[in-house]
Amino acid sequence: MVLLKTIIFTIVVPGSVALLVPYYFFFPSATPHGFVRYSGLVPIGIGGAIYFRCAFDFTFAGKGTPAPIDPPKQLVVKGLYRYVRNPMYAGVTLVLLGEALLFGSLSLAKYAGAAFLLFNLFVWLYEEPALRTKFGESYRIYCETVPRWLPRLVRRHGPG
Repeated sequence: MVLLKTIIFTIVVPGSVALLVPYYFFFPSATPHGFVRYSGLVPIGIGGAIYFRCAFDFTFAGKGTPAPIDPPKQLVVKGLYRYVRNPMYAGVTLVLLGEALLFGSLSLAKYAGAAFLLFNLFVWLYEEPALRTKFGESYRIYCETVPRWLPRLVRRHGPG
């Protein structure tokens, strides 16, 4: 049942943010050719892989979904969560930036920036306080040892 909820969430939320909105509002009339255009496939592929790996970890290690209304029951500190606290949002942002390259859309690049800003606000204002309340000391230690967005070159000892 958790897997089904994760699939539904993935289709509705990241699917809307990364596919429907760009298609309906930012799809360009002309696209670049050659290397620039197809280089967008790299961040799309990496971002998609990041998202799906994180959704897998939420579902099977965390016993929950990426949806804020049905979050993991256990703190997920494995997989990509060993390196950064928010890889799922980074993955969706990479997909959007790849689409901006693929379709040659400056508007879509701006949308990706705005989406990342909104992800950041959501993390600061809702997600981190909620996780602090739910997981207490283990989340505090996790925050001290794992950065929010960019992985450290040398990892501190801690979760994972």
